Amino acid sequence: MAVNAAALPSAIFLMGPTACGKTALAESIAQRFPIEVISVDSALIYRHMNIGTAKPDADFLARLPHHLIDIRDPDERYSAADFRRDALPLMTAITARGNIPLLVGGTMLYFKVLLEGIAELPPTDDAIRQQILSDAKQWGWPAMHQRLADIDPLTAAALHPNHSQRIQRALEVYYCSGEALSSHQARQRLEALPYRVAQLALWPEARSDLHARIAQRFDTMLKKGLVNELRELRHNFDLHQDMPSMRAVGYRQSWDFLEQRIDNQQLLEQGLAATRQLAKRQLTWLRKWPNLHRLRVDFDGPWCSERTIETSLQKISKLL
Repeated sequence: MAVNAAALPSAIFLMGPTACGKTALAESIAQRFPIEVISVDSALIYRHMNIGTAKPDADFLARLPHHLIDIRDPDERYSAADFRRDALPLMTAITARGNIPLLVGGTMLYFKVLLEGIAELPPTDDAIRQQILSDAKQWGWPAMHQRLADIDPLTAAALHPNHSQRIQRALEVYYCSGEALSSHQARQRLEALPYRVAQLALWPEARSDLHARIAQRFDTMLKKGLVNELRELRHNFDLHQDMPSMRAVGYRQSWDFLEQRIDNQQLLEQGLAATRQLAKRQLTWLRKWPNLHRLRVDFDGPWCSERTIETSLQKISKLL
């Protein structure tokens, strides 16, 4: 039976590349609409990882609390399926309080899984995972991507040869179950999100402006003590470089610095390059995103311009 979209509760997705001002815009939206924020960020979930994730500070979070921040330790895993299981009851509770869920972040896979549902997959096996990571260290992720293409061409075709986490997971599924990830997904009935969603994305007018903001933010992270933050994390938790938390941009390069594989200048250069690549991947996701309303950003001062804020508020008013 067809669902009457107008009868569904409302939600807002606020997406966009890293460093484009999503958090600040969320605060402006909160001043106009009765919202509660759910973070959609695979790095902000981790406790004690504050500098390298550009986590909002305590004063900001006191003004605008966020759900799904600081819910895991850095030595724990968290998947897109975990995110959906956590986000759905939060959205239901927010709606029951008479508020609108505002989901803010740049982890596009989380948004996609929340919107469309996700197939149930076999549990992971630590021994298999470690063997995959060992092989990747020896042969490189493009070679692992080719290995995946040999056993699951459909999944491989959708992944970049350096998308390590998703290649790893697809190989794990095959080695754990003897069946390709695409086969598992094909027979699963996905469950669509039962909300009427206003889907917005901040969209930089000029890539050079975004790169300048990325450079400024990464330089600030280094000056605030990103390397020392990682040093403390390694002291307090049983971490290794292949853990999801340590694959986050900035931490991966800082790890190489602490291991004396790169110097200060290389840390800066590689961190900037990795962050620009992250932004590029996020924009690639969004270019193909259906029903997306782009909010053009012409960076004016430290955050979005008044024009961008007003445009976003007008679009939300029309969509909800």
